[in-house]
Amino acid sequence: MRLAVFTKNLTNPAYGAARLGAERAAAVFGAEVLHFVPQKGDDPEEQSALIDEALALTPRPDAFVLSPVHASKVDPAIRHIAAAGIPMIGFVNPIQAAPGVAYVSSDDYQLALAIAQYLFRHLQGRGQVLVVTGPDESFTSLERLRGFRDAARQYPGITIAGVIAGDYVRETARGRAEQWLRDNAALDACLVANDIMAIGVLDALDAAGRTAAVVGVNAIPQAVEAIGQGRMLATADFNAMQMAYLATECAVRHLRGETIPASIELPVQIVDSSNCQQWDRPYAQRPVITLEELRRQT
Repeated sequence: MRLAVFTKNLTNPAYGAARLGAERAAAVFGAEVLHFVPQKGDDPEEQSALIDEALALTPRPDAFVLSPVHASKVDPAIRHIAAAGIPMIGFVNPIQAAPGVAYVSSDDYQLALAIAQYLFRHLQGRGQVLVVTGPDESFTSLERLRGFRDAARQYPGITIAGVIAGDYVRETARGRAEQWLRDNAALDACLVANDIMAIGVLDALDAAGRTAAVVGVNAIPQAVEAIGQGRMLATADFNAMQMAYLATECAVRHLRGETIPASIELPVQIVDSSNCQQWDRPYAQRPVITLEELRRQT
């Protein structure tokens, strides 16, 4: 079996972990993985072209394991997959343009709500908070921003002092945070929509000689290390490696004619100084669970 696996970019460590998760599942279940990644991160035109490239292969892939980079701009290419009669398994972001056989995700809104509430409790319900979002039209970023804002409404003493877009890129987040810090004096914390941007925000704070409580989402190794060092407060585990592993396993089992769940949602887990040792290892050494183990747990 040959599986075409589509991730969003080469810059976010979470998607490097997703590719590793797909490869780990393929090795266990006897499949071959073909990776398709936009060179220009999160680019819908390039991802659409990559989908058509995969469809032009001889033989064609047996299934597509796909994380769309945009909520609608990849839809025409996704319909090409459906027209070819090739099953699709979505992960991270939902596939809405055509029916998929399964979808594996975490609830971005709940992750954001949980990590924001954690931060606001740490601040004892008072403080000036900078929010750093991903790309303006990203599904995950929009859901996380919604969770951040809803959490802030629960704490009248919390003020969202600013919102900047870090585009899920460390250097972009650093540059825009540096500019914001130059223009603003009061800051108690930074609520960041993913960890690689949170690392960029830490870079900006260090360069400015300032401190603030910083939280993110993803539990990437760099963030876990920063939590262990006391530089970063916490993160919410958005386990893209586990999602891609399960999506790849679902693809194989579907092709074998087995019944698979239509939807799998991973639970919310907060990583902080009390438990970061459990995550303090490279992705290749982090455990993954199979579909059967997940069923037993739930």
